[in-house]
Amino acid sequence: MKKLLVTTLALFVLCTPFALAEPTEVVVRVLSKDAKFVGTSMGGVRINLRNVETGELLATGLTAGSTGDTSKIMKSDRKRNVPISTDGSAAFSATLDIDRPVLVEARAFGPLGQRQAANTVSSTMWVVPGRPVTGGDGWVLQLAGFSVDVLAPPSHIKLTGAPQDVEVRANVTMMCGCPIEPEGLWDANRFEVAILLERNGKPAGTIPMEYAGSTSQFRGTVAVTEPGAYQVTVFAHDPGNGNTGLDRTTFVVK
Repeated sequence: MKKLLVTTLALFVLCTPFALAEPTEVVVRVLSKDAKFVGTSMGGVRINLRNVETGELLATGLTAGSTGDTSKIMKSDRKRNVPISTDGSAAFSATLDIDRPVLVEARAFGPLGQRQAANTVSSTMWVVPGRPVTGGDGWVLQLAGFSVDVLAPPSHIKLTGAPQDVEVRANVTMMCGCPIEPEGLWDANRFEVAILLERNGKPAGTIPMEYAGSTSQFRGTVAVTEPGAYQVTVFAHDPGNGNTGLDRTTFVVK
């Protein structure tokens, strides 16, 4: 009787349909708002894939590759189910071993090559074992913002004497690193680039910046009339779609 019971149990174990983990590929791309893919040229974007229900980190890595084909992304009429990515377009790929459907969060942080401009975007999607998320462009996240990098004055520089003029210079690109210039594909004439000035922690006005004659370079002048601790916030704003990015610096006038 005991032998029969053991045999029956063994057959039950062998015949019970256990779910086996299936390798399931997920491809994530990050598209700069109104621009191209964010990849190697900007240091990549950190992608974390996480199980929403348990919090488990399923995969992590960086997007790598080119910004993509300008004509396909920016100039062609987009039709349904026609991908805009090409071979080499920046992406992060991971293979998940899952044995059941998982609600996955894809969270992107970057660009890592311009930390002062880095932003975060996330999205969730069900991923089913053996059903890859690779078709078309894969899983695309749109990263808002501009990459703004204040070049002058250097942070916390101490200046003597008032009144005086302090020059502010900044490099401004799309989040993919795509260049901004007058009449260009990303037209400097349609963007507002300006300085929000604070003195001793209080608002001290808004000062427009102008294109400085070289790709993505902007400049403005702060007319300092009295001593104090100044904070300079340089922002870029696209009134056409609300896209906005900024960077900060400080200086002290004695």
